[in-house]
Amino acid sequence: MKKNKIDVVEGSAFINKDKTITVTDKSGKESENLKAKFTIIATGARARTLGGLKFDETKIMSSTGAMIAKEVPKKMTIVGSGAIGCEFAYFYNAFGTEVTIIEMLPTILPIEDKDISDVVAREFKKAGIKLLTETKTESVEIKGNKVITKVSGKNTEELESDVVLIAIGVQGNVENIGLEELGIVVEKSSIKVDKDYKTNVEGIYAIGDVNGPPWLAHVASSEGINCVEKIKGMHVPDIDYNTIPGCTYCQPQVASVGFTEKKAIEEGYEINVGKFPFSASGKSRAMGETVGMIKVIFDKKYDELLGAHIVGVEATELITEFVLAKSLEATHEQILKTVHAHPTLSEANMEAVGVAYGEAINI
Repeated sequence: MKKNKIDVVEGSAFINKDKTITVTDKSGKESENLKAKFTIIATGARARTLGGLKFDETKIMSSTGAMIAKEVPKKMTIVGSGAIGCEFAYFYNAFGTEVTIIEMLPTILPIEDKDISDVVAREFKKAGIKLLTETKTESVEIKGNKVITKVSGKNTEELESDVVLIAIGVQGNVENIGLEELGIVVEKSSIKVDKDYKTNVEGIYAIGDVNGPPWLAHVASSEGINCVEKIKGMHVPDIDYNTIPGCTYCQPQVASVGFTEKKAIEEGYEINVGKFPFSASGKSRAMGETVGMIKVIFDKKYDELLGAHIVGVEATELITEFVLAKSLEATHEQILKTVHAHPTLSEANMEAVGVAYGEAINI
């Protein structure tokens, strides 16, 4: 911040009707109103709670509480199996916590391709993580030193644990910053913006988690840069939200871009699908990391890469090749004929593409 000569004013900000900004510091002292031609709101998001439940961050936790807990609980119940739920399930299980995940949908990591989710589910079960899918959380109640979670559906029971982590998503931090007074449109706890991140009020912009999904750090960073460059009048392309990589940092790692196989079929595509297991990769075998696969989905008609899905070693690193390929509208042949170094994990990307077209040599 210092290197780039950025002035930092610490405190709670409120945007006034005249678009000036009042900042109140910890002591309650208000700054002189700050004036700017352009204001970018980047207040982020916070964990969404379940019904009227409140986070105390000791017994009923958000991801924040789970990150800063002072003790490792013996038993933890996690409500929700998206990226956050699965990351913390892996994390606490690795420390010896008995973990149970509750998920309303049929699979954990429900936005991922089912083949990928199935691998994670299998590895979680091997690690001793209990998975309750197609199960609804009815209530969460603290009783003495324990938390009782009542569930229904495929599994109907009462779960007793030391802590409960609520991991059912996030909501934008839109309260108490002056949006109502300015008349800025908010929908479902997110500030509504156009493709240039403009709100409906001239000179006011919003980037990152506060303007809605996808709620990812790399998206927020890209939106911030894109927004400022457009404010400066630079000619920059809009962010392509169809080529955003999604990453889950559990073990095995998960990374994906584009359509799942199910989604591609629902959209009416005829597809070619290629799957290459890490067990067939020389580098994976040498590393002793053979769990998982790479799966690619191509449109038969135009040879367009519709989606790529990875579960296993360094998935979050390997996905970038497919993100770039999708951005450049690369054909399967361009990916397959690009020489990949041997022995590397990235060879598996090439091999999966070969499998999709019956051109694989090493499997």
